[in-house]
Amino acid sequence: MNHFKTLEFDEILNRLSDCAVSSAAKERCKAVVPAKNIADAKRLADQTSEAKKIIEQVGNPPVAVMTELEKIIGLINADAMLNPEQISNVAIFIMSCTRMKSYLKKAESSEADIAFYGNSMIDLSDLADEIGRCLNNGQIDDRATPRLHDLRRSIERKGEQIKSKIESLLQKNRSYCVDGFVAVRNGRYTMPVKKEHKNKISGILVEMSNTGGTCFIEPSAISKLQDELAALKTEEDNEVRTILYTLTALIHDDLTSVKMNMEAMETLDFVFAKAKLSISMKASQIRLTEDREIRLLSARHPLLHNSEPVPLNFALGGGIRGIIVTGPNTGGKTVAIKTAGLLSLMAQSGLHVPADELSSICIFDSVWCDIGDGQSISQNLSTFSSHMTNIIDILEKTTAHSLVLFDELGSGTDPAEGMGIATAILEELLAKGCLFTVTTHYPEIKDFAARTQGVINARMAFDRESLMPLYKLEIGEAGESCALHIAERLGMPAHLLKRAKEITYSAPRNEVAESGKNESAILTVTPLEISSEPEKIATIPRSQRFNIGDSVIMYPQKDIGIVYERANSKGEIGVQVKGKKHRVNHKRVKLKIAAAELYPDDYDFSIIFDTVENRKARHLMSRKHKEGNIVVKSEGESVIR
Repeated sequence: MNHFKTLEFDEILNRLSDCAVSSAAKERCKAVVPAKNIADAKRLADQTSEAKKIIEQVGNPPVAVMTELEKIIGLINADAMLNPEQISNVAIFIMSCTRMKSYLKKAESSEADIAFYGNSMIDLSDLADEIGRCLNNGQIDDRATPRLHDLRRSIERKGEQIKSKIESLLQKNRSYCVDGFVAVRNGRYTMPVKKEHKNKISGILVEMSNTGGTCFIEPSAISKLQDELAALKTEEDNEVRTILYTLTALIHDDLTSVKMNMEAMETLDFVFAKAKLSISMKASQIRLTEDREIRLLSARHPLLHNSEPVPLNFALGGGIRGIIVTGPNTGGKTVAIKTAGLLSLMAQSGLHVPADELSSICIFDSVWCDIGDGQSISQNLSTFSSHMTNIIDILEKTTAHSLVLFDELGSGTDPAEGMGIATAILEELLAKGCLFTVTTHYPEIKDFAARTQGVINARMAFDRESLMPLYKLEIGEAGESCALHIAERLGMPAHLLKRAKEITYSAPRNEVAESGKNESAILTVTPLEISSEPEKIATIPRSQRFNIGDSVIMYPQKDIGIVYERANSKGEIGVQVKGKKHRVNHKRVKLKIAAAELYPDDYDFSIIFDTVENRKARHLMSRKHKEGNIVVKSEGESVIR
């Protein structure tokens, strides 16, 4: 699941959860995982589309909050008595179900299957009516039962009698009292008597004031009336408990139906949450395909804060199994591959994706990625070690039906070794048969993509004039880091820029790293380059240090070849390997044995590099040279014309 977090799929699920109303649906949103087959993924996506259509036609659904209903059900199962607030919550839920059924009834005209889901919700209006009759604003209504009505009227009359009696006593003993009104303390009617006169009033001391200056006394004259009132209140309490137990029993009788409606409401809440998320992201249902491919048109990363992100067009599959994305830093390479991975997870989970509806995605059994700085202080892992640990684990789990995304593959270590590791990993991914996308700065990896069937280069467009990334993926072309160009445009001094270019095209790091010396001060010199003027050696560009006939090693394959043509203006050297000629960037070539050690000075290299036919034709032309003659090859022989 760490890959879900890396691709920010967990953040998408958090946003989905925010669109839900009930706690159960919120948890269900956070637990979403991609479907493993196309039928399930399509069914879930169709639900989202139907719910979205209903919202657009009828408005937002009256989803119930279902607060504490699970706790209430637990109390009922434990034979406990529900209090008025809990019973009111049940009634509120039942009324929400009634409103939902009415809402879905209006939506049936849309012919969406989910509109008929309301038919599965059981009508509990009789139970709701009974609760409504017995409860009023969370309290037991006086008319819940005739007995309760009579008791409360009797309690009211008895209280009036007591108050009238105490008011009479207050008039007679006005000089002993603090105020001329009846005070109720601890549920009993009292007289507020001054402390110094408390013995002048016959009765029971119920309470003292905070200052101690007032005594609240229940007069003996009302003791009998007070006892009668207490008895009436006890009867009232018993009657209220009887009503609550009765309502609890009624809910218990319909508990199975209540739980079925809760499940239906939770499902509707979940499905409508997906629809709300789709609307908020301006997303679409895209096509799910059996073909092993991803085709995204005008796709956007759903978590970008930019109100108008540059749309991404991305195609992987068919004859292309892997894409190598290159380009400048901050150019959007990482966002591009994360978008492809995230949208794949969303589509497989039945969510709409922010892309043109003509886009299509296949079903992957897993989506793996290694993106970002994985340095772990707690596990004492460097960035490179952390990346490699993750990549090794991914390679073990990858299947032919996986999608693999690697960011800056092979970075964080020796460039030559990193390039070799990256190439080996790419070859392994090809052997696995999965689809993959990789970002890199290594020019050797671009060359690997150019010559390997099933792999293609891509680049993030970059405006060389404004030095701004365009965040546009262009498939089919390799990109450049543009570091030297950017440095030049930003005003890097000419002598520094010149030196940077010299170092860039000097011996590759792997040729000098083993010496243990300062690599910036060392240049590898072949025997042919030895000069009596050492100061001039460092000015020879590395690409020009290879001569025709040199035996060289060509990386990353480590093939042994012979130089047949010196470097051109692009720094590309002609190397013949096993009879085939290649144009190779000089940084991928390492000298094995210089030509001076292999051949005499006047050696005819055409013996090695030319065909027998070409050598015969050249010999014939030298003997019969006439101005305007050309050599024409036909059916294995050369003819002079």
